[in-house]
Amino acid sequence: MDDLKEHVPTKIKSGTSVISARGGRIRWARRISQGVFFLLFLFLLFRTEFRGEFDQVSEAIRLKYPVSLFLEMDPLVAVATALSTYTLYNRVILALVILVGTIFLGRFFCGWICPLGTLNQFFSSFRPESKGIKRIESNRYKRWMAVKYYILFGFIGLAALTSVQAGLLDPIPFLVRSLSTSILPAVSMAVRHGLDSLYASNIAALQALADTGYSVLRGNLLSYRPQYYNAAFVIGAIFLTFMVLNRFITRFWCRGVCPLGALMGLFSRWAILGMEKEHARCDDCNRCLLHCQGACEPQGKVPWRQAECHLCFNCQSLCPHDVIQFKFFPKLEPRTVRIKPDLKRRRVIESVAAGMIALPLFRSSLGLAKNRNPRLIRPPGSLEEEEFLARCIRCAQCMKVCPTNAIQPALYESGIEGIWTPMLVMRVGYCEYTCVLCGEVCPTGAIWKITEAEKLGKSPVTGEPDPEAKPIKIGTAFFDRGRCLPWAMDIPCIVCEEFCPTSPKAIWVLPEEVTRSDGTVITVQRPRVDVDRCVGCGICENVCPVQDRPAVYVTNVGETRSRTNQIRLESGAYK
Repeated sequence: MDDLKEHVPTKIKSGTSVISARGGRIRWARRISQGVFFLLFLFLLFRTEFRGEFDQVSEAIRLKYPVSLFLEMDPLVAVATALSTYTLYNRVILALVILVGTIFLGRFFCGWICPLGTLNQFFSSFRPESKGIKRIESNRYKRWMAVKYYILFGFIGLAALTSVQAGLLDPIPFLVRSLSTSILPAVSMAVRHGLDSLYASNIAALQALADTGYSVLRGNLLSYRPQYYNAAFVIGAIFLTFMVLNRFITRFWCRGVCPLGALMGLFSRWAILGMEKEHARCDDCNRCLLHCQGACEPQGKVPWRQAECHLCFNCQSLCPHDVIQFKFFPKLEPRTVRIKPDLKRRRVIESVAAGMIALPLFRSSLGLAKNRNPRLIRPPGSLEEEEFLARCIRCAQCMKVCPTNAIQPALYESGIEGIWTPMLVMRVGYCEYTCVLCGEVCPTGAIWKITEAEKLGKSPVTGEPDPEAKPIKIGTAFFDRGRCLPWAMDIPCIVCEEFCPTSPKAIWVLPEEVTRSDGTVITVQRPRVDVDRCVGCGICENVCPVQDRPAVYVTNVGETRSRTNQIRLESGAYK
């Protein structure tokens, strides 16, 4: 009798539900796992920043933490870049571990690790309008939930033709981009404004509170400098829209949009961990459906959808009759489990074909070939444009880490194919002369990991200029003499020359005598550019005192990454 009691599941009351002790422990383990990984994600995101001044640091600047960890473990990033480049970049090797784990365990990443999945689940818990039968019905599987698979196949079609667009909807790049370029800058701005308001109150206690709050938050949560990004409102609005949709449909993103979840659903068909249901004992109470995260139909008398299950274990925990059990090597009978996703072969073929057809349409734009946008300046170390687009996942890591806020999400400068890829906007910031952090955080090699010596054209041993090595150029500066103060108005100004960081300086001045309209003769130092020395860092454009359109500007001509986008083409470089 004692042995029999040991096998009888212990039940504990939880509101109106009955939760098994073992199932409750699994649920808490999952929640702890979600919390730990989400906090780790936020910690690494906040540490994707250099907090200091470059002119005050003598040694090479590197980040202390593996800030790209979650992007590197993303299987969709690995698969998409492998298809588009025919190589597996070594920094995404962790993704293979997740993919192999999915083959054995199912979609554990979605329910236990994914930070966006955790956010979706959190916002899904605020659903006061969906209770009882209404909530049960909303948690049943719907045909539209197969859309995520067709999105995945469309991205695969694009990747097969060397264009990585998966980062637009891949949950990890999507979350990093949304938080880095929109949500966190907005929160930082609001907090700074609030603290400034407290300090402006002229009340000693409030001013002390503002000082304390600023000193604490600036070292941990607030960005070192205020940051602003192109299309921040659009990126943030898209993110918040998906969060709000969770109030109406539990984990809306995960069920119907997420291409990474779809990829894992395909690989989970071989999982050795699965659900067994004793249909005869089910009394159709539907408690399992109340808190189902994946709409995998855990209820009795219908097949369990293995590809949709997030392994939240809520169904097993809440079942009052122990009808549902998760086991290794479960009995997989057709009436109890549906292993494959609910897909139509014709729709799959159409999705892949749509992706393949879309790429020629993207690249037929005039601005990509014969009339490239001269202001499309990529970060130092970027690959040639087609190779760059074959690797860039639009994660915005380089934008977040840029110390001058110069790297911005592109709009249509690179066509539709290059939307939200990184580009430098020199009026916002400039490329710090000795900074190589953007290449350090890039998870796919779209921006190559270079050293300071390689960027500056110096010997890595002596640190002196190497005559056989050239500095990496991202563009070339030009003067608009019709707007330049010394050239157009005979007003003394050498700001650009003073700030030019190259040695010898790429911007130099030549004194010239000019006669003003009143007949007086003055000497004005008029700036010029040595295009062979200029690296296109853009600090001259950034500090130019001429408002609206600066008198000195940088274009991408002369960039190191291209053999053809040069002022003077070498023999054999013509196409």
